[in-house]
Amino acid sequence: AVYKSPDYEELAFALLLEHLVAIGYPPEILAYKYDPTFPTRGLVFDALYGNLLKVDSHGNLLVCAHGFRFLKGAEILHYYPNKFIQRDDMKRFHILNTLFNLTEAHLYACLVDFFTNCSRYVNCDTGYKHGNLFMSFRSMFQDVREAMDHVHLSGCLKEKTLENLQKYVVKDPRVPLLLSRMKEVGKVFLATNSDYTYTDAIMSYLFDFSNEDKADVPQRPWRSYFDLIVVDTRKPLFFAEGTVLRQVDTDTGKLRIGTYTGPLQHCAVYSGGKCSAGLCLGSLGSSDVVCDLLGVKGKDILYMGDHIFGDILKSKKRQGWRTFLVVPELARELQVWTEKSELFEELRSLDVFLAELYQHLDSGSNERPDISSIKRRIQKVTHEMDMCYGKMGSLFRCGSRQTLFANQLMRYADLYAASFINFLYYPFSYLFRAPPVLMAHESTVEHSRLD
Repeated sequence: AVYKSPDYEELAFALLLEHLVAIGYPPEILAYKYDPTFPTRGLVFDALYGNLLKVDSHGNLLVCAHGFRFLKGAEILHYYPNKFIQRDDMKRFHILNTLFNLTEAHLYACLVDFFTNCSRYVNCDTGYKHGNLFMSFRSMFQDVREAMDHVHLSGCLKEKTLENLQKYVVKDPRVPLLLSRMKEVGKVFLATNSDYTYTDAIMSYLFDFSNEDKADVPQRPWRSYFDLIVVDTRKPLFFAEGTVLRQVDTDTGKLRIGTYTGPLQHCAVYSGGKCSAGLCLGSLGSSDVVCDLLGVKGKDILYMGDHIFGDILKSKKRQGWRTFLVVPELARELQVWTEKSELFEELRSLDVFLAELYQHLDSGSNERPDISSIKRRIQKVTHEMDMCYGKMGSLFRCGSRQTLFANQLMRYADLYAASFINFLYYPFSYLFRAPPVLMAHESTVEHSRLD
């Protein structure tokens, strides 16, 4: 399902604040509201200093914010003398890549902003002191993560969502048409972390057009659009050690006792399972559960998801599946890219002009061109570009530099788009090929004989 933004994030954010207050946080934090213009995906939270960071694929800092205050120059060097972080330090640096992480990122900024400006607390580099009590940014991170788990696992977010599906869930009459066409030429499966009760409620809503705009296919049960349905997958665990594969009683929503070992049943629903070699499925043998049940090979599967880690990276690295990443922000990114094309062209021109200043100099030259004004102009144009997207800038770039998220997308997603509905406008025989990506030496040297 695609959730409506920012309504869904506002709901999740309010529930997170309520839980934090319930475990002892000051009730004043309830005054904060979710601001969709602030966070973007792909940010990194520094659990040592409480900063939100935007970095490139190598860990070089692009943007640094403490609460809602953006740090500059000497302030950044105070925390990061090399303007660089070691991303493999997983206990300190936490990547916020998912759509659910948007509320989490904004919550970190709100909490840091509150405690920084609250007179009852003394600011320290690694947290806040209140009398004999010290609250580190690491403990704050742990509290927020626990609140995230509570909101999602307790069912309170799902309950609120189901109370007003029209407000929180995007409904598209083209979905049944696309899935029915897919099923005519291949096999379609659904793998979700949600339980069957929630999945059934969401999917029934998405495929019910009896009292609304008519879909382009006859009304029928949502399960009939899929050859295989697996709930409670616990991705990314599903792509690793997995859990026991069980069958779901669709009348009660409860799991049937014992491991399922039979053949694929049309419209049946399964729970858990393991999507990797080594799972014994009785008559199915020891192999990939999805491939076995569908009778296909890993390379035959195009897997669609919106979670860069839980969906795309793990299915690609562990199973070798073809991957399609849904990036809802892409619509806004493309809008800015076209409407603000003059900024991108100016930045490109500045890069060319900067290179030309050194064109006639070599290692024996003592001349040092004054590039200070050009650097300031590049910084100004980059900032103007970033602000067109939001306070944290583009999901994919900062000026001419790609973000960590962009690098992961290019590395692990075979295809990506704002919506999987885009497939409706391509024949299923279409051969998707990536345009050639030139390396630095290829993009700067013309195709002529080198002397």
